[in-house]
Amino acid sequence: MSIGRRVLIIVQNLPVPLDRRVWLECQALIARGYAVSVICPKGPGDPSRQTLDGVAIYKYRPAPEAKGVGGFIVEFVYSWLRTALLSLRVWRDRGFDIIQACNPPDTYWLLARLWRIRGVKFIFDHHDLNPELYLSRFGKPSSFGGRVQLNGLLWLERMTFRAAHRVISTNESYKKIAISRGHRRADEVTVVRSGPDTQLMRPIYPPPSIRRNGRYLLVYLGIMGPQDGVDVVLEVMDELVNWRGRTDVHAALLGFGDCFEDLRRQSTQLGLDDYVTFTGRADKGMIADYLSAADIGMCPDRKTPLNDISTMNKTMEYMAYALPSVSFDLAETRVSGAEAVLYVTPGDVKAFADSVARLLDDAELRATMSLRARGRVVKELDWRPQAEKYVGVYDELVGRESGLAAESGTTLEALRARTSIDEERGQEFVDLDDADELRRFVLERSAPQ
Repeated sequence: MSIGRRVLIIVQNLPVPLDRRVWLECQALIARGYAVSVICPKGPGDPSRQTLDGVAIYKYRPAPEAKGVGGFIVEFVYSWLRTALLSLRVWRDRGFDIIQACNPPDTYWLLARLWRIRGVKFIFDHHDLNPELYLSRFGKPSSFGGRVQLNGLLWLERMTFRAAHRVISTNESYKKIAISRGHRRADEVTVVRSGPDTQLMRPIYPPPSIRRNGRYLLVYLGIMGPQDGVDVVLEVMDELVNWRGRTDVHAALLGFGDCFEDLRRQSTQLGLDDYVTFTGRADKGMIADYLSAADIGMCPDRKTPLNDISTMNKTMEYMAYALPSVSFDLAETRVSGAEAVLYVTPGDVKAFADSVARLLDDAELRATMSLRARGRVVKELDWRPQAEKYVGVYDELVGRESGLAAESGTTLEALRARTSIDEERGQEFVDLDDADELRRFVLERSAPQ
């Protein structure tokens, strides 16, 4: 491997390859001929060191669950130190010429500064807005301590922007912040949306058992933290089942997070355990099964300073599986979803339930929105053009000619073939070139079993 083509990616909030954006980035870099290493926390049962599809992954035991400001400080310091130590191991084992840090948190600029002594360059992959996250959770601070915390987050963000040789933003709203608040030039910031790989994320004919005891299936896919609004899904189910008497609906909640146990308790308290399934951590096979079997995708994110201008990956992943969805009306969700989503007034749970019921009771509307969803995500949001922009940032930084033709002979298509769901699991994809088959699939997936 030539000097200049060795990359170290740092992720703290999710394991890899569970972080789907980072995993797609890894595959794009491998396809272009870069050597890629990743440092991230362990997921349940994960090994400390593994190599997947050519990506060397180094993992550390995650910090205990943070409680209060002190807990978050301990978590950040612990994770930073474990990452710093593992970076020494990666340097010894494989070397690296570029560090890419994915936030949250905005703390790895200091590690990048230390490695700059060795000539290592720094790319900031801007996944989250930590000051807006603080405002979304706690509101505008009125106390001295609160103002110190918010100003501290703004300072960390500013230092991260300042340390980076290049910035990658997930949408135009984030790019505006990189330019205005981060004082970066427009030509130093590249928007790389978290679009799904629509060759892999596509409808399959799922096992009939997925539908459980409900004729209709709602699905939520994603993290279950305080800002994610997953409790709204339970409130909608309470409205549909307990207040409107609909026993023909079931909800599957795919994922985990800080609120997981609280949500399970809430489901029990609402008497919804027969109507709600918590799957926990979902691998790509489970995601394919549930999103192919579902009738509606749920986007319960409340309108907050963070959510309103953040791109919700789940919206686009629902679309990849030809799944219509319901969402509170958020600025960036409209950019992604366009006419493939029903939008309701933020915070109005009954209006949310009304939109869900409308879709459940109108098969033709579901079919029309499903076709719109799949068509838009393929034509406008697919990962392939995003991958070209992403590797273009690296190519520019190291002075290479852009493009995805891999010198090693490993292409994105080859990586897709090696990880395709139908090969691994013997399941049949829906023929997306046949519009009639896709429409028939959408109409029949909620037919009585």
